[in-house]
Amino acid sequence: MRTFEFEQIRDRCLSKVAVDESFPFDDQTMVWKVAGKVFAIANVDDFRGVSLKCNPERSIELREQFEGIRPGWHLNKKHWNSVSAELDVEWSLACDLLDHSYSCVVAGLTKKSRLEHGL
Repeated sequence: MRTFEFEQIRDRCLSKVAVDESFPFDDQTMVWKVAGKVFAIANVDDFRGVSLKCNPERSIELREQFEGIRPGWHLNKKHWNSVSAELDVEWSLACDLLDHSYSCVVAGLTKKSRLEHGL
C-alpha cells in the first residue's frame, strides 16, 4: 500500500512559486526545478517515491529513523534522499521533506535570481 501518490507530489511541487517541470533525462523521469535548479525527481511510469534535496545532518537523522528514506538514487548521497511511497513515510512527512527540499534550493540561489523569480 502506498502512503502517497505521484499526483500528490506533482501537485505539491507545482503549487510552489517559480517551479517548472520537465523530462531532461528521459521520458519517464519527471524533474521539478525552482528558478532552474532541481529540487525533486520522480519516475512517472514506475512511481515508488521521490528524490529530494536535504541538508546533510537532517539526511542522516531521517535515514536512521525511517526505512523508507535512503541515500538519493543516482544522486549526491550527502545532499539527496530517495523517499519511498511504499514503506513508512506518511504523506505529511513527505510534504515536509518536499518543502524542505524546495527551501534548500531557494536558499542556495543568488539574491538576484530570487528577486527575478519572486522568491
